[in-house]
Amino acid sequence: MTAFKLASSMLLGGWFVLLSPYVKSQSLKIGVFDLGYTLEKDLSNAEDVKTAWDDVHTVSTLQGIVNRKSPRLYIYLVKNGSIDIDRYWWNKYRQKDKWLNSRDTVVYKDVISLVKAYRSAIKGVVVYDPTVAATSNVASSVAGQEDVIAIRYDPAKNSLYTQLVLQGPKLPVKVWLLNKNGSSLFTGSGNIPGTKRLSTGSAKNDAYLWFMEKYTKAGKTNTKYGAYYVDQQWMKNPHAAGPNHHTLTNHDFFVSKRGFFFDLSPWGDEPATDDPTQKTGTDLNTLKELLLTAYQHNKGMDYAYLGGFPPWAFKYTKHAGGSHDDVPTEWEYSAVISAYNAFKDADAIGFGALANASFWQHYPLKKKYEQKWVTQAELKQRGYLTEDGKVNFKGRNFFIFYVGDYDASSWVSQTTPTLWDSPERGKIPLMWCISPVLQQRVPMAMEYRRESATKNDYFAAADNGAGYLMPGMLQQPRPISALPDGLDAWVAHNKPYYDKWDLSITGFIIDGQAPGLNKKGLDAYAKFSPNGIVPQKTPLTSLHGNMPVLRADDDVNEDDPAEAAKHILDRIGKRPVPFHWFRNILKDPGWYVKVVDELKRIDPKIELLDAPTFFELYRIYLKQTPDAANGKIN
Repeated sequence: MTAFKLASSMLLGGWFVLLSPYVKSQSLKIGVFDLGYTLEKDLSNAEDVKTAWDDVHTVSTLQGIVNRKSPRLYIYLVKNGSIDIDRYWWNKYRQKDKWLNSRDTVVYKDVISLVKAYRSAIKGVVVYDPTVAATSNVASSVAGQEDVIAIRYDPAKNSLYTQLVLQGPKLPVKVWLLNKNGSSLFTGSGNIPGTKRLSTGSAKNDAYLWFMEKYTKAGKTNTKYGAYYVDQQWMKNPHAAGPNHHTLTNHDFFVSKRGFFFDLSPWGDEPATDDPTQKTGTDLNTLKELLLTAYQHNKGMDYAYLGGFPPWAFKYTKHAGGSHDDVPTEWEYSAVISAYNAFKDADAIGFGALANASFWQHYPLKKKYEQKWVTQAELKQRGYLTEDGKVNFKGRNFFIFYVGDYDASSWVSQTTPTLWDSPERGKIPLMWCISPVLQQRVPMAMEYRRESATKNDYFAAADNGAGYLMPGMLQQPRPISALPDGLDAWVAHNKPYYDKWDLSITGFIIDGQAPGLNKKGLDAYAKFSPNGIVPQKTPLTSLHGNMPVLRADDDVNEDDPAEAAKHILDRIGKRPVPFHWFRNILKDPGWYVKVVDELKRIDPKIELLDAPTFFELYRIYLKQTPDAANGKIN
């Protein structure tokens, strides 16, 4: 034993435990790998497409395993225009006194050296079938269960499979999702391999059900986490969305959680567009079985956190030869998952790519983030209430912006440098509606927004609370699933998130294709969102106990602020109440400033309020106006 090692020994329970400073310092080093080269590949070239897919998939599954217990591997990939998102966040938290300031790094130059560096963290490889697209998602599921990295079968000379399995480190294949001779294991006939179940007639669906039988029903899967991301069919049409919209970098978090992956159509009235020979509704039946199995393992108490979104540019919509539009597909999927106590962290196309969530999940948040509510004394002092406590309208109409959409970790991460950091933010009051459940994948972004907020920035929950689902599907009788009522579990899920982030408003409730909230549904929201909700399927105005309820109005998303102002004026003129709500999607704070200036120019009696003032005045108005409180104004 060297003096070097002896110097680092420590006494523990009467025994000397040797801790080498060299080993300790190595364990603190963060591996850094730049996948940006995959974005520069020519996606019209088949070999470049394979590289773009294979490298990112393998690295993302590796990252999920490596980062499960501590932040050890960081990658660069996601860009929003000219802004490198992953470097933005890295640089922010490398600053003095920040979380990553004292951590040493090791830069890796290629996938092979990266895998070799973390060889001790993995047990081998899961190899998937290039001819059965669903096996790529099944491989990501297996990766989390078995601590193996996912590699697409390709015996070509320079493929990743050849470099890592046939040559180089010669990683052992622990799970084959095809036969060893390269033929397909899943064929859509006979029995599902290795099970007693008859085939669905679809190789795609058989692959997912194989995983469910082998892993989920055996209790090996963490059914609190699932992921809905496009499978390797992406390689057939990579131009359908941005070059990072294979969303493979989103996999790492769900691998780290040992969750399950899927890519299935929510429609039961037509075959899935990527599997046109299947029996109509096969995808939907498999999706429902996966969700029911998760529900049963979660005992109906825990909600399943599902990352991702219907890959509408690639599948299941008119874009891919289906019969349905994009938003109905979004809502159909939402209705299905809601029926089984699951919600989505909605990484939708546009800003759907997210990297390093497995890394950032370890970011140390504070116990609580407080916000200040308004008092009636303050409202009187500001002239909004008369001395006897009545709303002092003075001929004014009050309105508020739902500043969205921030129901997705990827959207919050990508828009922080482009929208939140705008120099125009803080000039007018804005209600930023962000789902608090996003603290699981982008806690650093959630905290940064709170710490850098101005007095004019106030936070409410995005649709539909701590996760995007349709709450009407939680009420008995539950369409689709016929399961017991899920509202009590929804309250228990939401309350800790609302308490931590000091939220009391749910800025928007998407009812979509679900029933509107009934009395028990409203009772549920009153328990964690007592200062207000904005659903779609309610009377125009109502007061539920002490919780103000305002029906959602229009989306106002015209790029031209003058046109947006005209839209707002038109809606205010048609609504017979003096309180108004408008939803906006990914607008720069400067846009809001221009819209408000235009409104002031046309009608100075239309006034934008901050969220506490708006909802508190609205509550007082409802108490003073029985017809409005009782839902009799429409």
